[in-house]
Amino acid sequence: MNDTTFLQHSLWAHSVFSGGWRAASTSAAVVEPATGAELARVGLAVAHDVVGAARAAREAQPAWRDMAPRERAAIFLRAADILQAHFDELARYVTRETGGIGPKGEHELREAIAFCRIAASVPMQAQGQVLPSVSGRLSLAQRVPLGVVGVISPFNFPLILTLRVVAPALAMGNAVVIKPDPRTPVSGGYLLARLFELAGLPEGVLHVLPGGAEVGEALVVDPAVALISFTGSAAVGRRIGELAGRHLKKLSLELGGTNSLIVLDDADPDVAASNIAWGAWLHQGQICMASNRVLVHASLMDAVAQRLVAKATHLPVGDGAAGQVALGPLIDRRQIERVHASVQASVAGGAQLLAGGGHDGLFYQPTVLGGVGPGMPGYDEETFGPVVNLIPFDSDEQAVRIANDSRGGLAAAVISPSVGRAMRLARQLEAGMVHVNDQTVNDDAVNPFGGPGVAGNGASHGGPADWEVFTTWKWFTVKESATPYPF
Repeated sequence: MNDTTFLQHSLWAHSVFSGGWRAASTSAAVVEPATGAELARVGLAVAHDVVGAARAAREAQPAWRDMAPRERAAIFLRAADILQAHFDELARYVTRETGGIGPKGEHELREAIAFCRIAASVPMQAQGQVLPSVSGRLSLAQRVPLGVVGVISPFNFPLILTLRVVAPALAMGNAVVIKPDPRTPVSGGYLLARLFELAGLPEGVLHVLPGGAEVGEALVVDPAVALISFTGSAAVGRRIGELAGRHLKKLSLELGGTNSLIVLDDADPDVAASNIAWGAWLHQGQICMASNRVLVHASLMDAVAQRLVAKATHLPVGDGAAGQVALGPLIDRRQIERVHASVQASVAGGAQLLAGGGHDGLFYQPTVLGGVGPGMPGYDEETFGPVVNLIPFDSDEQAVRIANDSRGGLAAAVISPSVGRAMRLARQLEAGMVHVNDQTVNDDAVNPFGGPGVAGNGASHGGPADWEVFTTWKWFTVKESATPYPF
C-alpha cells in the first residue's frame, strides 16, 4: 500500500493496539457480510491482555489530563482533518465491514468528523463552578476525569457508536480501553487506533482489544477501569450491570428497546408510509432507534399497509458496496436466524404476513406484519431486523397506552399535521427521545442520547450529558491562611 492509504491492514493483521502495535495472542478473519469474502485479518485479545492495558492506561492518564487544553484540542482537530482527507476510502470500508449501503458508510464518516471537532472544543470549556462560601475561603466545584473508561461497542454503527464515547471521554482527560465487536474490529477499533496515533495522541492513552465475551468481562471487573460504557443487547447489558454493580463501577448502558412510531388519523398515508419504511428498514433495521412498533389509527391502517407492501415489494436488496440498493445483508447467520424466528413466532401467534418474511443467505426481505399484538415477539421485543410490526389503535389515549406498554425504548415518534395534538401525546410517551412529524431514527452529535427501562440504565451521553458521564465532581476549598480549631 502507498503512503496515502489510511487502512494499513498489516498493522493489525496479527497485533492489538496497547502501548503501540504489539503481537496478539491469536488472530481471525474479518468477513464481509454481503459477499462472504475476507476483508482483513486482525489480531484478537484474550482476557489477560486487559490487565496490562488497563494498568498502562491508568499510568498514562495523569499526564494526558494535565496536558495544556489547546494541545489536547489540537489532536482532535488533526483527527478530524485526517478523516476528511481519507473520507472515500474509510466510508467504503465501513460500508463493506458492516454490510451497509454506501450512504450509511458516508454518514458514519461525517458524524465521526463532527464528533472529533466537537471534542476539540471540550478542553476549552468551563469545567467547574465557584460555590458560595464564608469570607476568607474560596470554594470550588470542579469536573475532573474519572481515570480509565472502558468501552464495549456494537457491530451496527461501529465507528460512530464507539467514537461518540471515545472522543468526549478522551477530551475530558480520561484514558480509554476499547473492546470492539469482533465482527467489526476495524471500523469499531483499529481504525480509531490508527487515527489517534496519526493525530498525535500520547502512547498508552488509548488501547484497542477486540475479542469475545471473556475480554469484555475482564474489562468490566478490572480495578483500574472506573466506567464501563456498553452499547448492545439487553441480555448482555444485564450481565454487565450485575458485574459492574458487584465491583462498584460507574455504568452507562444503551440497550435499544421497543420504539413506537404513532400515525394519527389525520396523517397523510403516503408521508406516513415513507417515514415508516425509512425508520424500520434503514440499515436492515439494525438500529437501536428503529421504528419496530408502528401504531396506526384503525381508519388509516389499510391505506398505510398497502403502501408499505408496495415499498417492500420494490425496494432493492443486495450488496450495498456494489450497487444502488436500499437494503444490504444482516451482519451474520445468527442475526438472520434471530430475526426469522421472531417473524415466524409472531405469525404463529396471529400476526398476518403482508410482505417479505424470507431471506436469501444474509439478505432478509423487507417485511410487513399486520395485526401485531401482546404476546408476539414483534410487539414485546426489539426485532433488530427489517420488519414493520403494524399495531392498530382507535384513540390517542389507547395509542399512548400501547406505546408505553413496553420494557423501555430509546425513541418514539408521532406523525400528524395537528402539531399541538401531537405534542400533547408526545409528552406522555416514555422514551428518551420523541420526534413529532418524523420517524424514530434521529440522532445528532450534540443531543443527549439514552432512554428508560431496558433501553438503558437511565444514563444519557452526548452533548451536555457527556460531562455527567465521563467526569465526577471534586470539591476544593482554599483559605488565605490556616486557622486554629478549638480541639
